[in-house]
Amino acid sequence: MIGLGLLGSAIASRLLAAGYNIKGFDTDPQRLRDFAKAGSAAIGCASDVFAACPVTFLALPDSDVVASLLDAAQKLTPGSTVIDLTTGDPDRMAAFGSQLAAFGVAYLDATVGGSSEQVRQGDAIVMAGGLPAVLERHRALLATFAREIFHVGPWGSGARMKLAMNLVLGLNRAVLAEGLAFAAACGISPGDALRVFRSGPAWSSVMDTKGRRMIERDFKPAARLSQHRKDVDLILAAAARNGAKTPLSQLHRELLAKVERAGFGAEDNSAILRAFELE
Repeated sequence: MIGLGLLGSAIASRLLAAGYNIKGFDTDPQRLRDFAKAGSAAIGCASDVFAACPVTFLALPDSDVVASLLDAAQKLTPGSTVIDLTTGDPDRMAAFGSQLAAFGVAYLDATVGGSSEQVRQGDAIVMAGGLPAVLERHRALLATFAREIFHVGPWGSGARMKLAMNLVLGLNRAVLAEGLAFAAACGISPGDALRVFRSGPAWSSVMDTKGRRMIERDFKPAARLSQHRKDVDLILAAAARNGAKTPLSQLHRELLAKVERAGFGAEDNSAILRAFELE
């Protein structure tokens, strides 16, 4: 496992619990110490993980970081596999598949739907792009943390599906935050409003995962707001390339940027609530 942040550490814990032997690397020494304390083997550099492991998971911030690591692809053993969990640029992820194939290495862009908390509970989904046979070969690994696994097309398709998923999910969070703020301004208890929302036709799963966090202002990150702003940037770039109209996502990006400018980008993405409180 290369990348031991919220997602990488959550997946590593599921793999370890399932009996897999995990080696990992992260640039953050504390994350490495925590990883080793949990019973896995901390490795000193990313290229040594590639060299030591038949399957390498990447859980990284963006495609730029992935590209820099894949410069060490010659360290990979032909016949090994890279499973890229990064929410990255779909076109670049498609190119990574071709790049690794030249070394005889299989590649999946296996993006994850669900927060790190949901991953730790085995309640995530995986949206995978790549060769179907490669996905089937590694389905048991992915099933350690995903309740459903979807093959959605060739390399890059997992990232495209993740962006579509995150478009809907992020707007659901923003709508919930606006609804709670509206209810409070109208003199309705946010707790009462959330109970009604969850019982009626406006329900979405975001109300179950983020509603209580918003009401209690529990913004300890399960998935950071700034990371989602990066995802919205990718959504808007893909929309521009493909001629898709995304006016709501453009407004959403402005709201996220407003919260970031106020210094709350490292908080949980439920902190989108702050956008309706800031001047």
